Amino acid sequence: MPVQERLTATVSTKGQVVLPSAIRRKLGWEAGTRLVVEDTPGGVMLKPAPAFAEARPEDVFGCLAASGSPRSLEEMEAGVLAEAKRRHAGD
Repeated sequence: MPVQERLTATVSTKGQVVLPSAIRRKLGWEAGTRLVVEDTPGGVMLKPAPAFAEARPEDVFGCLAASGSPRSLEEMEAGVLAEAKRRHAGD
């Protein structure tokens, strides 16, 4: 079993931490990448911040204008299937 190289980082006097470039490259984190920092029982976890704030359906219900008559669930499913077939046909 290969031994994994242990990478380290140092906290600066300003509280800044520079992540090793190998990790940044592997994860695709470039300068300016926003990260969520979570304190977990196993240590500190970093993960990319979501592009948009989390929203519940009731927060956004009705915010888009609709035209025409309402569609049934079957009509919506048929429309989704038709679009999927159309897009797949272009492969």
